[in-house]
Parts: sequence; C-alpha cells; structure tokens
Amino acid sequence: MSTANTMRAMRVHDAGGRFVLDTIPKPDLLRPTDVLVSVKASGVVPNLRNVMSHYGDRAYLTVPDLPAIYGLDAAGVVAEVGSAVTGLSRGDRVYINPGRSCGSCHACRIGEPINCEAFTFQGYFGFGPKSKNIYRQYPYGGFCEFATAPADGLVKLPDAVSFETAARFGYLGTAYSGLRKAGVGAGRTVLIVGATGTLGLGAVQIARAMGAIKILCVARNEAVLAKVKALDPQRISTFSYGTGSLADWARQETGGTGVDAVVDAIGPGSPHQVTLDAMASLRRGGKLVEIGSMTDPLPIVMHEMMCSQISIIGSVWFSVAEGQDLAHMAAAGTLDLDVFDHHRYQLDQANEALSDAEKRASGFVNVVIVQ
Repeated sequence: MSTANTMRAMRVHDAGGRFVLDTIPKPDLLRPTDVLVSVKASGVVPNLRNVMSHYGDRAYLTVPDLPAIYGLDAAGVVAEVGSAVTGLSRGDRVYINPGRSCGSCHACRIGEPINCEAFTFQGYFGFGPKSKNIYRQYPYGGFCEFATAPADGLVKLPDAVSFETAARFGYLGTAYSGLRKAGVGAGRTVLIVGATGTLGLGAVQIARAMGAIKILCVARNEAVLAKVKALDPQRISTFSYGTGSLADWARQETGGTGVDAVVDAIGPGSPHQVTLDAMASLRRGGKLVEIGSMTDPLPIVMHEMMCSQISIIGSVWFSVAEGQDLAHMAAAGTLDLDVFDHHRYQLDQANEALSDAEKRASGFVNVVIVQ
C-alpha cells in the first residue's frame, strides 16, 4: 500500500519479463524544469515482452537496468511543478511524450532531438548506450502511480481526449508525423499498408482529419477492413492483400496516376514484397514513409527510383508539437478518436494486460492500464 512518500509500481526484476507489484519511494523532481504527474492511464505495447527479453548477451536495444518500470504512453494529472516551470499548473491534464534527448549533442543543438545520439523512450527502450544516462534521469514508465518528466515533454489534453485515448498517442503521433513527412493533406491520395493494425488505423483516422481525398487501405483481414471502410465509405477504399495486384488496384482507384503517398505500417516479420508492391502504387514523385518497422531486407533498383523520383523516408516517433496538434484536432472535432474499444486493466493486472495486447486483435482494440 502506498503512503504520502511512497507509490505502487509494477516492476520487472529479471529478463523473464514478469511484472511484480512493489512499493517504492515516490519520485522527487530532479530539476526545477521537471513536472510530477499522477498517472491515470498507460498504454500497453504488444511488442513489450520482446523488448524486455533483450537483456544480457542478446541485447541490441538499450534497455533500463533492472528492476525497471515500463509503460510507454502515460497520461494523467499534474501533481507538482518545478520552480522554473511556466505554462503548466497542478491539475492540468497531460500526456507524457516519452521521447527523451540529451539536449546538447549535434542533433539536439540543430533542433532535431529525435535524432539525438542518446534518444530514449522513457518506459521502453533507447537507441544506444548513452540512453543509460537518460534512464537514470527519468526511470519512471507508466506502470506506476507517479512519473516525472520534463515540462517541455508534456502535451496538454483537452477534456475531449480521455486518459485512455491519450494512452494511444504514441501510435497516433507516430502515424501523424509519418503522414506529414509524406505530404498528405487536402487534394492528396494516400495508401496505408497495414491499415487494420494499431498504427495503421490511427493513420486512417488522421489522414481523414488532414483532408486526404482518397485513402486506400491495405490489409489481409477482410472483416476488419470492412469496419475500417465503414468509418468513411466515400473516401476509404479497401484491398485484401493477396487477392490480386495491389499496384493495379491502386492505379485504378486513382484514375491511372498512382497515389501521392504510401504509409507503410506493417510490422517486423512481414515479407518485403508487400512494401515493394506498395512502392509500385506510387505516382512519379511519390513518397513512401516507413513507420512500421518492416525488417525483411528490401531489394531496390536505385535507377528506377531515380527516374521516377520516388522517395523512401524513415520516420520514428513524433514531437511534442505534433502531439499537441492531435490534441487540438480532437478538441475541434476534426479528428475522431471515439473508434477505440478500450480494454481496461488495473495496475496490478499488468501481466494480464500485456497478454491481452499480444493477441493483436485489431487496431480498434486499445489495451490500457488505468488508475
């Protein structure tokens, strides 16, 4: 049981990845620009167990030292602000963007913190050995009662966005940033690969909000594809991969031109042919943005890309500003985030929540720990 100076946390103590309920000291603010957040909801990432297994000899990601508090996407209420914090007050509803950077490397100095050599997801994993220092500063993921974060890492939430929905912002923000890099907007067409998944469904909803005139949705599950099409039958067309030529279908849907953009949201383990077929759907000058971590090596003819002026862009995560955009769009009613089926679990049910998330039922399911 927690007290005024302690809190409950579900921590991982070994590489087996099982969560254990512990009572630990309540966090102190490390610096005057930090904020203490009372966590109300945290997203559960289906891939979390794979990340937690990368301790020891198999490690290729930088993971926090054990015991560790995971939980990538946390949302809650500001409980305390540092003496130098402005623009935030106790009681404010916020989402913690977990992307942390060092603030002083070359990338940070030129305004590209996501490209920081120490870039780290608070409550998840880091991209290099320098992430260890970030973990020491911000060791609290969302699977606990309180978490600290820098004030400039918070997105203020309108009342229109529930804490459960905000716990989906990691996926939504990643999709939004990818769509922006692809140039999606009014008058543009976009093909979304993996449109029934967690990333893909978010991309569909955000592409609608951004004004895309035609949204081509590709996946294998025809039943879930039908649910996606029902979101906006006038603008959404669907294709069950494996039932014909994806490129031919995309060109038929766009008057023979091809799509302006492809957002590839398929995950690790998918065959590269899906991505190649999506690339063949692009018009001259089109862009493919990778957000889904497809790991199968991709054979590309560079001469063909050059002649067609095709761009392939990698996009990881999103900025606090992009997260704030999503919050504003939801508040304005242009972005519909009421499509999710929230599967709610209590903090001490983190193991059960992860097992549920690993089923990957569809992008409509949002597994979340609530407090």
